[in-house]
Amino acid sequence: MKLLVTGASGFVGTAFCLAPQLPHTSVYGVVRSDHQTQLLPPQVKPVIAESLSDLAARHDVLSQIDCIVHLAARVHVMHDSVSDPLSAFRAVNTEATRELAIAAAKSGVRRFVYLSSIKVNGEGQANPYTELSTPSPQDPYGISKREAECALHAVAADTGLEAVIIRPPLVYGADVKANFLQLMRLVKRGVPLPFGRVENARSLVYVGNLVDAISACAVHPAAPGRTFLVSDGVAVSTPDLIRNLAIALNSPAHLLPIPPDTLRFFGKITGKSAAIDRLLSSLTIDDRAIRQTLDWQPPFTFQQGLKATATWYNTTH
Repeated sequence: MKLLVTGASGFVGTAFCLAPQLPHTSVYGVVRSDHQTQLLPPQVKPVIAESLSDLAARHDVLSQIDCIVHLAARVHVMHDSVSDPLSAFRAVNTEATRELAIAAAKSGVRRFVYLSSIKVNGEGQANPYTELSTPSPQDPYGISKREAECALHAVAADTGLEAVIIRPPLVYGADVKANFLQLMRLVKRGVPLPFGRVENARSLVYVGNLVDAISACAVHPAAPGRTFLVSDGVAVSTPDLIRNLAIALNSPAHLLPIPPDTLRFFGKITGKSAAIDRLLSSLTIDDRAIRQTLDWQPPFTFQQGLKATATWYNTTH
């Protein structure tokens, strides 16, 4: 099998290319420049395309591919500087995905695995999300991902392309960035954190588990047409996450018992309500569908994932 990975030099793409490959599989990694080819492992064959539109035009490449793992995206950012974030997200996450899927089908690609986001479901609810939960994206990123899913379903219906959609929650692991990396910095430094009285639950997924799930979706005969939620299989509170991170980082955990309402007030007056809400609220998923349908189990425990992430942090920071 010949498998093409978009976003091969990104966070999840790098982990996917570095992971042990499926047997009898050749992996092609899409990067934007000749310089980025140096970021790919030796066993991954580079494909240079400055944009997804350029890739869609490469019939010479796509005609050789059996399965596309589409990881490239305009990612969610806390402070977007563009004047029209929804249009910017749609251009990359929705329209470029549709264009690539159509080109893939025309070129004879059999399967298209799309990395979506749990943000398609929403920002959290009382009960765990499942594949049957009604999508309710709340921000431009989530909206663009949901629209991409719908576009893929339409292309699949018209062409027979085997579309598989994966919605992960927060992904962590080596090279993680944004809020998770910032939390690791604070825990490592022993900074007191005001989350001792938070009683929430959040699902996460270690990048090694996500990569394994993607591989299963690329080859399993029961995967086409399905949408799967994937996680480490546990949900943790913010203070428990901090305690486990502290253990993995070999640092003390300092949790202050500040009432959540006080934290929300602080978030409002500092303009950081969204970040505070994520640390206080719950977002859990039920991923029994992928476990039962694909007979999939995460190869790493939550503690093993945190330990690997902490080892990376300690050796690089």
